[in-house]
Amino acid sequence: MAMGKSYYLDTYGCQMNVADSELIAGMLKKQGYVISKSMDNADAIFVNTCAIRERAEQKVHSRLGLYSQIKQNRPGVIIGVLGCMAQHLKDEILETKPYVDIILGPDSYRKLPALLNRNAENTNNTVDTKLSRFEVYDNLFPSRQEGINAWVSIMRGCDKFCTFCVVPFTRGRERSRSMVCIVNEVKKAIADGYVEITLLGQNVNSYQHDGRKFQHLLQAVAEIPGVQRLRYTSPHPQDMTNELIHVMNDYENICNAVHFPLQAGANRILKRMNRTYTKEHFVQRAQWIREFLPNCGLSTDIIVGFPGETREDFEGTLDVLKKVGFDKVHTAAYSPRPGTIASRKLPDDVSKEEKQDRKHLLEDIQQTINSKINETYNGNQYEVLVEGHERGHWKGRTRTDKIVFFDSTAELLGQLVTVNIQST
Repeated sequence: MAMGKSYYLDTYGCQMNVADSELIAGMLKKQGYVISKSMDNADAIFVNTCAIRERAEQKVHSRLGLYSQIKQNRPGVIIGVLGCMAQHLKDEILETKPYVDIILGPDSYRKLPALLNRNAENTNNTVDTKLSRFEVYDNLFPSRQEGINAWVSIMRGCDKFCTFCVVPFTRGRERSRSMVCIVNEVKKAIADGYVEITLLGQNVNSYQHDGRKFQHLLQAVAEIPGVQRLRYTSPHPQDMTNELIHVMNDYENICNAVHFPLQAGANRILKRMNRTYTKEHFVQRAQWIREFLPNCGLSTDIIVGFPGETREDFEGTLDVLKKVGFDKVHTAAYSPRPGTIASRKLPDDVSKEEKQDRKHLLEDIQQTINSKINETYNGNQYEVLVEGHERGHWKGRTRTDKIVFFDSTAELLGQLVTVNIQST
């Protein structure tokens, strides 16, 4: 055990990466490593990377340039690249960034403590990016950041193979953790002072283990004493079942919010994306959720300018936007990601200018929808979970995932309080 050794860990990309970084921190803590707030004094520097979004990948390349300067000044420091970029860019990293000592894919984190000890004597590059059909990191507890919400990963990988997504190639095929291990992790998080739990997976509602499905897991976690609020992300529309919505309705501590990724509103484009549902099915399910879970906060993801998307196809997306009335929309202009099916087989034939035009038009329409939905909150009381201070006010979140700012002289962090919404 390397007592006294310190490490610095950068994290980029999605919440899955944040959860992985907490898992890595837990493993290193168990081996006696301590986290450093400054990379200038750390014995090892790691970056946990994301390959899903181009911007996150660009940030990592920029960060690695800074690590190179540190390595020149302190040759003994260990530099490591972890996660999805390590998985699909290992050859480029080895060729252009020889100062990187350790390259580990998302299924190889268990090897990190031993590699750190070995690297003190052996300065050769260490690479392990093999994907596993079995690794789910059971029986390991994350070292979480301070806060009130604990992200609990319930599965890894993905079997959907959307043509725009690199996840199946960087994180492997879908496999789920056991319910027992997930429940034990939630119980430990509650004992550590966390009051809100978010279950995390690439397609969280396709979870299944030993015949138990996602609705069974959601019910089991909701029944754990101390879980004041329970959320999950991200589901796939194909796996949004009636049974799941019924469980959400049965338990008060399961938040009344669903992230429901659309991606596109034209059947031709959905088929090109391999999304396995139609526009009509999506709208029907979204409206059913609204009816069965009144006032449910509904959010979505949309990609504009996917290869082959015509203006008429885009109008179909706007049509879904207006029919469903989402509370929140995450919009991205399509950019080909290396390693995806779309980047290999579909020409990027929508101009950047047209993509941005569509993106801005969609965002303008969504802003109008947001304003109308938010106005319904005015003058009403809502329970919020207080997350902390921001901009001189207390910051809380409703069960429907609306952020609320309010004033109070009391110490309210982590508490459920009722507030009266005065303006939106």
